[in-house]
Amino acid sequence: MSVIPFKNEPLTDFSVPANKAAYEAALEKVRGDFGKHWELLIAGERVASEKKIESYDPADPNTVVGSVGKANKEQALKAIDTAHEFFQNEWRFFDGHARARILLRSAAMLRARKHEFSATMTYEESKNWVEADADTAEAIDFLEFYAREMMRLDREQEVVPYPGDENNLYYVPLGVAVVIPPWNFPLAIMAGMTTAALVTGNTVVLKPASTAPIIAAKFIDLLLEAGMPAKAITFCPGSGGEVGDTLVDHPKTRLIAFTGSKEIGLRIHERAAKVNEGQLWIKRTILEMGGKDGMVVDETADLDYAADMAVAGAYGFQGQKCSACSRLIAVDAIYDELVDKVVERTKKLKIDHPSKNPNMGAVIDAASHGKILEYIEKAKNDGNEVMCGGKAIEGGYFVEPTVVKNVKDTDTIAQEEIFGPVLACIRATDFEDALRIFNGTEFGLTGGLISNVRERLERARREFHVGNLYLNRKITGALVGVQPFGGFNMSGTDSKAGGQDYLGLFMQGKSVTEKF
Repeated sequence: MSVIPFKNEPLTDFSVPANKAAYEAALEKVRGDFGKHWELLIAGERVASEKKIESYDPADPNTVVGSVGKANKEQALKAIDTAHEFFQNEWRFFDGHARARILLRSAAMLRARKHEFSATMTYEESKNWVEADADTAEAIDFLEFYAREMMRLDREQEVVPYPGDENNLYYVPLGVAVVIPPWNFPLAIMAGMTTAALVTGNTVVLKPASTAPIIAAKFIDLLLEAGMPAKAITFCPGSGGEVGDTLVDHPKTRLIAFTGSKEIGLRIHERAAKVNEGQLWIKRTILEMGGKDGMVVDETADLDYAADMAVAGAYGFQGQKCSACSRLIAVDAIYDELVDKVVERTKKLKIDHPSKNPNMGAVIDAASHGKILEYIEKAKNDGNEVMCGGKAIEGGYFVEPTVVKNVKDTDTIAQEEIFGPVLACIRATDFEDALRIFNGTEFGLTGGLISNVRERLERARREFHVGNLYLNRKITGALVGVQPFGGFNMSGTDSKAGGQDYLGLFMQGKSVTEKF
């Protein structure tokens, strides 16, 4: 491998006037593209559809950011059939290093257009500048990291020598990968899953989230411009019931990579387990689902620091992260003081249209907006005390950042994923009780402990049952290559995206022996 070692893409410092001006120019450019339409891409050709999906600005729902074609069942069937044909006849034989070079070229192009892609998410997903910039940086990281990983894996693997034989082990691609990404990291996760499948030699049928199709459409355009064969990637937006089920059920679908809710993930897992007529394999599923992530704070912690970390983890991107800090678990000795500090900081957060770069923008859509407010009302009915926030703000799908006190560990908002700016504060009697509460959900994605006791930090390493554990820092913001990401229990299959094991999920080993 002759490319330089992987290095994470640096985040943009918007305190630098030139960077601020560049982002403002990107916002203006994206506004100029409002209303643009993208058709489906099937078998290397743009295909018209009878219906379309319009994408709206959550902070200004009367504004249409753009639209994409909406596939029907027949088009979804054709998408799999043609992707399978191209895989069988061409793409699986394409040199692995050459596939990796397409990703490296894509990364360079995305880096040059970083602010444009970030500004698109500012409007389409209501990400402020910092959150959008981090999303784009992570997408660049996935491209760079997976390209290098493919170069590492694109050779015969080491086996034990045996007299009289030549023994080889190769990794080969699987087939057609159906990629179903989430709306909350609509560039990073979408790009990561899509390019992991492509660089390993699978063809991809991409069904983007209906609330985030424009950023996906722009990324597909970038891949094609970078040299990705048009028949290797299919762009197939559509409804989950009609198009999603069709793609998952198709006998020529070889694997499904999904990131989203527990309910949809389990549905995909169940449908993929059924062998349909003409199917020759057991379908593989790569599922990353929800979280109910907790941060434990004990009596030895710096409470000002702990409050800062809790607020950063709870309200970044309006709490719409599967890794968000939605449970603050504090021991009794410092519970009230810590909650007061969290409330003080939360009240200072600014909410506005994300193009103005406030702390928080809007939540994704009307359905999410209503669901979050229902959870807040449920908390009140359960006897929890709303310390601040808890209300809608007019003008868009805005919800005030909300701190809820005196939550029992069995209450609804302590157990169910809300996916919004609601922090449940739970009192533990001591560290032992906090550990019990921490592990007391069906999820196991991220979590953390803030403590100055070495014994407790070591126990957390062993006993906090999550895929990504953070000690003495916030529990969001995993870096590609540095903190491979994935969760336990109902949080998914722990695929560890951005890690050295990830690309192996998209391939299978082939052992070849020749006797002389």
